[in-house]
Amino acid sequence: MSKEYLNPAALFPSQQYGFSQLVTSPAGKLVFLSGQVGWDAEQTMVGKGDLRAQTWQALRNVEAAMQAAGGGLNDVVSLRIYIVAERLAESQHIQAALQTFFPAERAPAATWIGVPALANEAFLVEIEATAVIDDD
Repeated sequence: MSKEYLNPAALFPSQQYGFSQLVTSPAGKLVFLSGQVGWDAEQTMVGKGDLRAQTWQALRNVEAAMQAAGGGLNDVVSLRIYIVAERLAESQHIQAALQTFFPAERAPAATWIGVPALANEAFLVEIEATAVIDDD
């Protein structure tokens, strides 16, 4: 069973920002991933004060979690990306990371949300994911 990535002409062209407008899936194993941040496995901050480095680490964490669930990044259908509001002007780093980790033809749906703060003052970005692992 495959997922369908839709970017209708009636909506703005989101793939240039690294995400699809919507993704559908008929069935499969649902995965709901807690927010991932710039910590490595030892809770060491990767890229203190660096939105780019933290975004890349958060996406590497998403990838590791998906592998633990028996899938991969190609199974991610939706992202919620929380960005500390004072760093929103640097969102090109998030766009570039999404375009690197997810090919345009399989880019997940995404919402980017500016927030005043995250759970730890060192966190600049937190990425939640929803995935569907196909029943193969």
